Amino acid sequence: MIAIAAAWIMVLLAGGGFALDRVIVSAVGANFDEQLEFVLNTMLVSAEIGPDGEVRFIREPADQRFFEPGSGIYWQVSGTGFEAFRSRSLWDRALRVGAPWNDNASHIYDSRQFPGEVLRITERDLTLPGSDVRWKFQVAQNREVLDEQIAALRRVLVRSFVLLGIGLIVMVALQTLYGLFPLRRLRLGIQQLRAGETTRIEGDMPMEIAPLVEELNGLVAHNDRQAEEARRHAGNLAHALKTPLTVIMNAAAAGQSDLAETVIREARTMRRQVDHHLARARAVGRRGSAHSRADIWPSVEAVERAVARLYPNVRIDIDGQKDLQAHIERQDLDEILGNLVENAAKYGGGSVFVTARADAGFVEILVEDDGMGIPEADRIRIFDRGVRLDSGKPGTGLGLAIVRDVAEIYEGTASLEESEDLGGLLVRLRLPAAT
Repeated sequence: MIAIAAAWIMVLLAGGGFALDRVIVSAVGANFDEQLEFVLNTMLVSAEIGPDGEVRFIREPADQRFFEPGSGIYWQVSGTGFEAFRSRSLWDRALRVGAPWNDNASHIYDSRQFPGEVLRITERDLTLPGSDVRWKFQVAQNREVLDEQIAALRRVLVRSFVLLGIGLIVMVALQTLYGLFPLRRLRLGIQQLRAGETTRIEGDMPMEIAPLVEELNGLVAHNDRQAEEARRHAGNLAHALKTPLTVIMNAAAAGQSDLAETVIREARTMRRQVDHHLARARAVGRRGSAHSRADIWPSVEAVERAVARLYPNVRIDIDGQKDLQAHIERQDLDEILGNLVENAAKYGGGSVFVTARADAGFVEILVEDDGMGIPEADRIRIFDRGVRLDSGKPGTGLGLAIVRDVAEIYEGTASLEESEDLGGLLVRLRLPAAT
């Protein structure tokens, strides 16, 4: 950033310096030429024809340098057939007379007719009253004075621009280093975080960096929660598998006659636990994506078709808004709805009604059936893993537990109520809406 800024400053200063140099040279040169033209006009105003037909001045130019030989400023009047009338400063030299001009305008040019001296000459041709001769009036001055003025101004200009460029580059460097210093602090904070010296990035940060620090701290906290959930799930799974394994080992060590039945029973228990924790692990892993979203209506229709094939004698009706989206992965949404609708079809009286609607930043899905319902005292206990109120039908007792756990992972809720329309159970699933 400093190098790019320095290069750009140098380019701009070079361009600005060149433009300013042209303006200065033009202005100083124009002022120099105006002085020569002023002297020339003074000569023209005071010139007249004498008795002998030559030009003479009523009032000669008053600049003392015209009377000092080799002073560097000269004037001369020349005409055809007459000897040149010139200033004392020319001494034994004469200005070169070129071809006559066909106009009465002034003409300015540079000349090297004198060795070691570059002259700036302004001249004008005109005919004076009382004479038929075309007279050429010339005023010349050594360009050394003009060049010295330009050189002095250029030195000041270059020094000023160099100092300005150095000051701007130093300012940019300090501004860049000061502006990026919080990123160095942030890097040190991340190093400490990675080394385990702290659990979050601390310290006051500028307003431009503070949102980044907040997001990093949020990401760290999110990863910590996921890691803690993973450790807790692993511990729960290990604890859940320990008891069935102990029962199997004790039965095998005692040589019990019903060992096969014991193994099958405890293996089913372990499989339920493994399925439950795998479902939670999948949901936790997919929750990390902030872009996870699922269309509600296609999932509801897909579940309705699947359950209708399993329970052809059950009537399943669906209704609600068809453009709803929730912050959840489609696979998890299908699993939740599949459990709810299948339970309603399995334990209901033959009618299931599914409604999807929006409610204050959430998507609310209601699954109702016309079965016996669940007593209010058992509505909280039924969410526990392995709890089944109807053991006469096949199942693992993990359906509602998985629904609740996965919904909570996505910061949603699942609750049980009584259906006012069908008289059976109403499951109210709420998931954050994707806006």
